[in-house]
Amino acid sequence: MLTSPFTYLEHHGDAVAGTDGRRRLRRRLTGPDAELDFPVLRRLAAVGVTDYLAEVVRFGEDGDPSRGIGIGYSFATDRAEGFAPDEVTLIEAVLPAASLAMMTDASHTIASGLLAAYLGGDAGRRVHTGAVERGSVESIRAVLWFADIRGFTGIADSSPGLVVIELLDEVFEALAAPLRPRGGQVLKFLGDGILASFPFEDANRAETCRQALDAASEAMAALELLNAARRAVEKPTVTVDLALHLGEVLYGNIGAVDRLDFTVIGPAVNEVSRIETLCEPLGRNVLVSAEFAAGLGDGAALQALGRHALRGVREPREIYAPEVRS
Repeated sequence: MLTSPFTYLEHHGDAVAGTDGRRRLRRRLTGPDAELDFPVLRRLAAVGVTDYLAEVVRFGEDGDPSRGIGIGYSFATDRAEGFAPDEVTLIEAVLPAASLAMMTDASHTIASGLLAAYLGGDAGRRVHTGAVERGSVESIRAVLWFADIRGFTGIADSSPGLVVIELLDEVFEALAAPLRPRGGQVLKFLGDGILASFPFEDANRAETCRQALDAASEAMAALELLNAARRAVEKPTVTVDLALHLGEVLYGNIGAVDRLDFTVIGPAVNEVSRIETLCEPLGRNVLVSAEFAAGLGDGAALQALGRHALRGVREPREIYAPEVRS
């Protein structure tokens, strides 16, 4: 049973559409011609409404879901004579222009939300405002935050595909959630890894480093809880390794003429991924570079783990880890 005038308009559009394709429904709610065929009309009639008009202005062609169904409008009056003919004419004349304005605003909002979801908040805003030229990059200083699931290939090989997707979604949410309130931006998901950044100016470098380290600590705690919950229902669990580094990177559009990626590149990006690979041999889940440790400043609760070679990096680098609390 269809209980809404708008559901009726959508499913019986051919029966009620006007010659211009717009879908209308008009009901008198009093007198011998009253039609109270929907619950809302009975409720309106009970409080004195005499005339009801509903209309759907569609945005796209029938069958094209990309632009949505359209905008639904309803009008009611309690005047004894109902809507005058010229009032109905005025309403129907105004609705297309009003709908176009609403569609434009909604499209802007939807595009902004989609770009933020797929590119990240800052990158999405930049692209939405026209930063779409290939090679348009800027140099920024940022804390880089790189995390990766240890031994993921084995998990993927031994688990059904949908189980792996569920696992990735839960792990990525546990990793990304601590970034949001601290100014971190997820730049991309790399299969079983995640690359994020915390841009900073020199004046707030130490605070940015603290926020990034706090996010890493919170993420690890969240993963422990997630693993416990998954273990209790016999689902696969994971170990995640995470590295923090600080450096200068190029941030912007890179790619082919018909396919761009808004990302960061530079030696610092390579180095943070190389540092992450040291987590397992050093027996730690979180490692940080000497540059990050210096940015964090005096009093940081870090433990020096010595100098280590990084693949593709000329000189061994000092590596640190958060002190293990007893």
